[in-house]
Amino acid sequence: MKKILLAALGIILLISIALFSGYNSLVTMNESVNSKWSQVENQLQRRSDLVPNLVATVQGMAQQEKDVINSVTEARAKLNSAQTVTQTAEANEQLTSSLSRLLVIVENYPTIKSDASFRQLADELAGTENRIAVARQDYNTAVEGYNSIIKTFPTLLYAGAFGFHPHEYFKVEESAKEVPKVSF
Repeated sequence: MKKILLAALGIILLISIALFSGYNSLVTMNESVNSKWSQVENQLQRRSDLVPNLVATVQGMAQQEKDVINSVTEARAKLNSAQTVTQTAEANEQLTSSLSRLLVIVENYPTIKSDASFRQLADELAGTENRIAVARQDYNTAVEGYNSIIKTFPTLLYAGAFGFHPHEYFKVEESAKEVPKVSF
């Protein structure tokens, strides 16, 4: 009887250790996903901070293109007020589209392109776009790892009970797959 009791306690101890270990792994992975999302938001904010300077530079040289400049400003505001991954992705797509149209204006006004402050801002914006792409990729990789763990056995048996649920991937809108048209 004593051996059976010790064996049962041993099994309970092993299950408890596995459960605690699994829980701690889920917490760590969830925090990693949250951290990666924070980096996406950080880079989007960086771009959002750069846009007003770029817009002001272009606005001073291309006053007649107010509608495009207004669309960039509106898209930036939507991005800043986005609350979910889906809203952020949609607002990001709108800002990307508006920035593409803004860059077409720049192509049509050579004096803007040659302005040193515009070139510096455009370089910063290009660098920021690259940072955003890397941050989104890192986030989606972290989400993939986390979602895979919580959906596989044996973790799926207890992940939901501890409040761990799948995260959304950062998805690009269909319109982002269209190649922007630049005309001279």
